[in-house]
Amino acid sequence: MLKGLVLGSTAAAQPGPFQAFLLSLIARDGWKATLPAAFAPLISDGPILILTLVILTRIPGWALSALQIAGGLFLLYLAWGAWRSFRRGSSTAAGDEPTVVEDVRANVLKAALMNFLSPSPYIFWATVAGPILVEAWRVRPAHGVAFLLGFYAALIGGLMLFIIVFAGASRINSRVNRALGALSAVGLLAFAVYQLIVGSSGIRAALIG
Repeated sequence: MLKGLVLGSTAAAQPGPFQAFLLSLIARDGWKATLPAAFAPLISDGPILILTLVILTRIPGWALSALQIAGGLFLLYLAWGAWRSFRRGSSTAAGDEPTVVEDVRANVLKAALMNFLSPSPYIFWATVAGPILVEAWRVRPAHGVAFLLGFYAALIGGLMLFIIVFAGASRINSRVNRALGALSAVGLLAFAVYQLIVGSSGIRAALIG
């Protein structure tokens, strides 16, 4: 469980496209509508864990590159949405209630899909968390369960803290909220371009090889 807590805290604090997406939601919908998105890894990580431990180690390298390209395209879509929201101006104050429950569900599903299409969780589970989980499970299944509980408790708790802290800053100054919207759009665009370049390079190397 201690290993899970440490790894989960590290994953929550590490800057990435998921955190950039959360910033865009904070600027657009407020913290209460964004908070459920912190639970998105519980939706996406199940298939990722299965694919990583069972399939990913047996597929060719170009498949991961193709996944990076798909994720990059989806990040471009999210960046465009964040930029349009920034241009319109935040329609929801950071402390307001979400007006439509379906929007909250859509945010969670978008966050889960983005996480599923990002190569980072696959690499993380294949190289770091996966071996720890397998080793713990072989010693005793309860150890494996404890690792998962610690990991997701720290990950989700860290993401919720991330949301609350940045939402608090945006409530103090409305210009901070606008800045968060712009920052999230730029961040999502940067991660999208990075994934598209790396994915394209990986497929090109596989074709040449």
